[in-house]
Amino acid sequence: MAEVVTGEAVVLEVPCARFPSRLLALAIDLLIQFFLTFVLFVLLGVGIASQGLDGAAAAAVLLTITVLTLVGYPVIWETATRGRSPGKFAVGLRVVSDDGSPERFRQALVRGLCTVVDFWIPPFFFVPALVCSLLSEKGKRLGDVFAGTFVIQQRLPTHRHMTVTPSLMPPELAAWAAGLELSGLTDRTAAMARGYLGRLAELTPGAQAELGERITAAVRGQVSPPPPPGTPVPAYLGAVLAERNRREHARLMPPEGPAGPAPVP
Repeated sequence: MAEVVTGEAVVLEVPCARFPSRLLALAIDLLIQFFLTFVLFVLLGVGIASQGLDGAAAAAVLLTITVLTLVGYPVIWETATRGRSPGKFAVGLRVVSDDGSPERFRQALVRGLCTVVDFWIPPFFFVPALVCSLLSEKGKRLGDVFAGTFVIQQRLPTHRHMTVTPSLMPPELAAWAAGLELSGLTDRTAAMARGYLGRLAELTPGAQAELGERITAAVRGQVSPPPPPGTPVPAYLGAVLAERNRREHARLMPPEGPAGPAPVP
């Protein structure tokens, strides 16, 4: 598991992809790439025979095919599907940004270009990627390091092992929290509420009451509707943070299905 701090100051723990699953996804993608390369080379040969292309033109087309299949293939797929090539889709993996947001075109391009260094520089085929993945806490290869991404295991047998921290949703506030308008809640206010709940046991009763009222007033000014009458301060703040965590986790781990439009870079 890896801890991710999103741009909205939400702390999530997500399952990093293991090296064997990444290797299997890579093998599937390589099979598809080699098949595409073979088909394109056959078409190139037919074109040379029928059109009489000279050596320079044939070499230029050959180089273009190689670049498109080795670099363009992952870039196009990961941009169009928000971080999933066919191999990753088959194994249940997804590339995400370090803050948990969907992978962008710029990041996919950096990862694609670094693929040459990670996998295709002789005589060190695959060695840079393997060494970097083993040394990284999140299993990052060089392309992930430079692009600011990592690979998560999106499809799991169960989601019970995915932990959202630091607060749990009070059951009596779950229905109310589902309808909260959270767009006005700032990162600073969320961080204050999280820090308060994390240090609650260390505070004296007087400090708990004073800080709780101050932070609650800030949260209520940015979140609507107000809590049910009589809701304790810790329960209110915990429900707000838990709902925010839930929505962020749902964004990071979307349900399986057709991908929507690619995000704007």
